[in-house]
Amino acid sequence: MKFQIEDVTVYFPYDHIYPEQYSYMLELKRALDARGHCLLEMPTGTGKTIALLSLITSYTLSKPQNPLKLIYCTRTVHEMEKTLAELKLLHDYQLQHLGPQASILAIGLSSRKNLCVNSRVLAKENRDSVDAACRKLTASWVRALAAENPNVPTCEFFEEYERATSTAVLPPGVYTLQDLRAFGKEKGWCPYFLARHMVQFANVVVYSYQYLLDPKVAGIISKEMQKESVVVFDEAHNIDNVCIEALSVSVRRQTLEGARRNLNKMRQEIDRFKATDAGRLRAEYNRLVDGLAQRGNLPASDGWLANPALPDDILKEAVPGNIRRAEHFLHVLRRLVQYLEGRLETENVEKEGPVGFVASINTHAGIDQKTLKFCYDRLHSLMMTLEITDTDEFLHVQTICDFATLVGTYARGFSIIIEPFDERMPHIPDPVLQLSCHDASLAIRPVFERFQSVVITSGTLSPIDLYPRLLNFNPVVSRSFTMSLTRDCICPMVLTRGSDQLPVSTKFDMRSDLGVVRNYGRLLLEMVSVVPDGIVCFFVSYSYMDGIVNSWNETGILKEIMQHKLVFIETQDVVETTLALDNYRKACDCGRGAVFFSVARGKVAEGIDFDRHYGRLVIMFGVPFQYTLSKILLARLEYLRDTFQIKEGDFLTFDALRQAAQCVGRVIRSKADYGMMIFADKRYSRHDKRSKLPGWILSHLRDAHLNLSTDMALHIAREFLRKMAQPYDKAGSSGRKTLLSQEDLEKMGDLNVDQMLF
Repeated sequence: MKFQIEDVTVYFPYDHIYPEQYSYMLELKRALDARGHCLLEMPTGTGKTIALLSLITSYTLSKPQNPLKLIYCTRTVHEMEKTLAELKLLHDYQLQHLGPQASILAIGLSSRKNLCVNSRVLAKENRDSVDAACRKLTASWVRALAAENPNVPTCEFFEEYERATSTAVLPPGVYTLQDLRAFGKEKGWCPYFLARHMVQFANVVVYSYQYLLDPKVAGIISKEMQKESVVVFDEAHNIDNVCIEALSVSVRRQTLEGARRNLNKMRQEIDRFKATDAGRLRAEYNRLVDGLAQRGNLPASDGWLANPALPDDILKEAVPGNIRRAEHFLHVLRRLVQYLEGRLETENVEKEGPVGFVASINTHAGIDQKTLKFCYDRLHSLMMTLEITDTDEFLHVQTICDFATLVGTYARGFSIIIEPFDERMPHIPDPVLQLSCHDASLAIRPVFERFQSVVITSGTLSPIDLYPRLLNFNPVVSRSFTMSLTRDCICPMVLTRGSDQLPVSTKFDMRSDLGVVRNYGRLLLEMVSVVPDGIVCFFVSYSYMDGIVNSWNETGILKEIMQHKLVFIETQDVVETTLALDNYRKACDCGRGAVFFSVARGKVAEGIDFDRHYGRLVIMFGVPFQYTLSKILLARLEYLRDTFQIKEGDFLTFDALRQAAQCVGRVIRSKADYGMMIFADKRYSRHDKRSKLPGWILSHLRDAHLNLSTDMALHIAREFLRKMAQPYDKAGSSGRKTLLSQEDLEKMGDLNVDQMLF
């Protein structure tokens, strides 16, 4: 269908549209018109992706004089593929209506591991070794050698791509990762470098958060992107954590030992070059006097990670004299490694700010702040000069230089925390020195400043007013949408006590109480006998899940549960978990029914959908607070309190409840779906906790369901399932339509949609 939103003709590839999708598009268009940033919370399963894609591409088509580029960021490769599949459908529809003028180039970009087609490189097991294997075949000096000596191995795909030079382009179309690989094989070109080259010309680019938020990666991949771009962060409820991880570094003993090995190897290389090719080292020295910016543009195959700190003005300065010579630079790094080794030999937990830490390095190791700031770029330059291709072996020394540059650049928003052992295992010495970033706005600020509009959207962004404070920006539109439903297909309940009226909670002083463990087991046992197909249970941590499953096993509850349904458990091993999920789905498909035990904040809670019969009930055992004694968390809370005036309790509650909402939101993936959510903890009945859940869950949470015991919850579950088994009208009655056709949209003005929604 196609319809007008103010001055834009929107092409939408389906015959009907949900009212909330229409309102979502309205708000999104207002943000694009205002050239500002926006925060939009939209319930899961209401077609957020297609609404975003169709509005932004239609907006560009209606304003051809200043086309907008869409940069769509997802968390996982699976989500990237889903987004590109939706875009394919939309693009075909637009081509049908508009012909060739609607053609666009849309590509997904991922790591070499997901795009490489060279079988020798792909044989490597992890991402870093695939990258290194690729460099061994494509670095400019390797290719120069191969030109003289045909026995030197190179990558035929990269050579073909280089030979094609300016003719190596992708024709317009929408390319998933699989399409890129197929196209590369057919033409004999390298899909990874082709995609990297085409990113700057594409109308739509879909890639991972890191490519924009991690300055080391963004400096290479995203520096060409024009200002007239709309950046979308999808499923962005955890965006503050992604920003913080991008600028945090941890150093262990293994890191320092590895860095020593790396430095010895580099020392040998320098000596070899001195004997054979001293001119190369001299040329590098002269280049560093002029400053790093004069390095010119490196060939794409040589480009390596960019500087982890953001300011460009560093690159214009000359590199400090004491690290211009290669052997002097290695001496500086040795002193730094020695200093860090000394700091790890501590008995107590130490916490320090970057300014004090830099002063201490200067006193004890004689390395000043400016030298630290240049470490990363100086290392990059040296690795180029020494023609090092096996970058995966040099990860340790990169970590040390990454750490040095961040410490030397930022004076605020960080702290250095040294812990002699993990508090949960105090008898095992495992000292770690962590540079932890507390200010999420540092990594995302350049994105807000550089691009015209940034859209942050997810199914769980409540309370929505906290995000602008955490990320330090002013959205022009900030809105939370509810779900328009013909029947109440979501049934949230708060369970505060067991059938024996004892309160249940995972509070630290209550969680090991046998009464609580027994009541949780009884709740699950009663539910498996009533609810058909799949049930998903989320626990607050792996250790708690292990403990409680053990107790259930000893008391025989687990055996009784197994008589009704099979039990599968998420572990920290990705392969095991994938296998468990596969078998869980098989058990649900064949009618045996299954229960899946999972952990909040785990992989399953973040990315796996339990739609239809795979999830008819989800139970959240407890409130998933972070480990509150973690030194890093305490330092971050202190920073948030002092800088953004966010109280500790508010932030912890907000963080726990967005995780809980993320877990329970897994069961509803479309409007035809139905499912129950049980929040099993007495703390959910308190208004200050409950009110931080997303609006679309709260609007279905009745007062009568706020303080239930197991037997009452069982009764409500039976009633709900009986009601859901009745046939229903999918389009909604005349009073409240939940599916709008083109005629409906033409009949009503903008106001009516809002009236229908709220």
